[in-house]
Amino acid sequence: MKHKAKVIMIQGTMSNAGKSFLTAGLCRVFMQDGYRTAPFKSQNMALNSYITKDGLEIGRAQAMQAEAAGIEPAVEMNPILLKPTSNVGSQVIVNGEVLGNMKAAEYYEKKKQLIPEVEKAFLKLSEEYDMIVIEGAGSPAEINLKDDSFVNMGMAKIARAPVLLAGDIDRGGVFASLYGTVKLLKEEEQRMIKGLIINKFRGDVDILKPGLGMIEDLTGIPVVGVVPMEPLDIDDEDSLSDRLNHREAKGGIDIAVIRLPHIANFTDFNVFERMDGVSLRYVSEPAKLGQPDLILIPGTKNTMDDMGWMRECGLETLVVRQAEKKTPVVGICGGYQMLGEALEDPDGVEHGGTMRGMGLLHTRTVFEQAKTRTQIKGRIVWKEDGPYCTTEKEVQGYEIHMGRTYNLGRCIETIRLEDGRMDGLCNEAGTVFGTYLHGIFDFGDLASLTVSRLMVKKGIDPGNWHFDPEEHKRQEYDKLADLVRRSLDMDKIYEIIEAGITC
Repeated sequence: MKHKAKVIMIQGTMSNAGKSFLTAGLCRVFMQDGYRTAPFKSQNMALNSYITKDGLEIGRAQAMQAEAAGIEPAVEMNPILLKPTSNVGSQVIVNGEVLGNMKAAEYYEKKKQLIPEVEKAFLKLSEEYDMIVIEGAGSPAEINLKDDSFVNMGMAKIARAPVLLAGDIDRGGVFASLYGTVKLLKEEEQRMIKGLIINKFRGDVDILKPGLGMIEDLTGIPVVGVVPMEPLDIDDEDSLSDRLNHREAKGGIDIAVIRLPHIANFTDFNVFERMDGVSLRYVSEPAKLGQPDLILIPGTKNTMDDMGWMRECGLETLVVRQAEKKTPVVGICGGYQMLGEALEDPDGVEHGGTMRGMGLLHTRTVFEQAKTRTQIKGRIVWKEDGPYCTTEKEVQGYEIHMGRTYNLGRCIETIRLEDGRMDGLCNEAGTVFGTYLHGIFDFGDLASLTVSRLMVKKGIDPGNWHFDPEEHKRQEYDKLADLVRRSLDMDKIYEIIEAGITC
């Protein structure tokens, strides 16, 4: 495929090898160097998703990478998104819209028909940008899935992109994984790999250097960098995230997030983890809930299943008890739906029937086939003495949900959206709040205000305490770019980009 943009592709020896971070880092570097740069991932599998300005759904990681590149996320950056609904099936989203739910075997049969959509999306990006950083998925050496692949080497061929292969040394066996990945590929594919990257390194690189020479000799591919493990606060892609393993309170304000089995868009709460004096932890069993200052119930790909799980494991009972003690409870999207009196699924969108909710909000949710997808702004209109917000404070976020939640009469309407709709309800006491807006805490000072009020309630003087999430993100992206510049041979990478490949 002929295209205008220069390209480079990051592949990994396995999932969670750091492809998303390296892609974001290169996007930031190229942006700083004056190139109009875009990320691209042909197929993403994740429950964390994002809605673009034109109401289309893509993977959250590509939105993060676009943010690192200083551009607006677009659907072309991730034309195919798979959102797992079970161990053997996913909701298939093509060009930002739901194609349907498919079992893995059904999707595998259909993949070849989607190649033109991938090509079209990539070509459109290549017309608009100087540089495209492509991210692979999983491993290119999944030999049972290589036919008709447009994800790793198949995508590299479509885009004529030289490949950098990253291995995760923190998990161990990095030389075996790099060597094995290379040697499981066809010879023509091996020639497309122009550089190896050792990622997530801890320790003295001088001790590693003999191994670098040996892996270069064994594969015939140069090592273009060793990236150390450094603390960076960048939104993670999916439930492999180490954030979900934070389980202990560390003093200050204690915020507990219910770790649902089908948790989605947990990045909604990352902002709290970034704040000094705040402990954000994930709770999956009743014994670990304790007495938090705030309980957050996140989105989920299957509200009814996860409601059943909360009931069976006993977390529902404890959350209700905490709410009765006036502990603030916030639910977003699926978490919002669970807070109500009833969940109704007449069309079998999830698994059909009716289920009792937690009863903390006087609402009912009815699931529908149509998915609401929109990026939108609004204003909070609830009372001044509520525990989270101030009257007429601007908010913004994005909606991704299948269903509507109805006020049965004893809830206070909280957010007026710019299209005239009302979103979000709280109980009469103002202690239980639900909204469909993902990312609501990432905008402005809403998160800071929430924590300040929790501090006052706990007897802590917030003083001039404040946190700016947008400035924090900018700083972290610049730190990531600095890490990439220090760790990778950027002169060599530019040389690889200019040389391209022949295939």
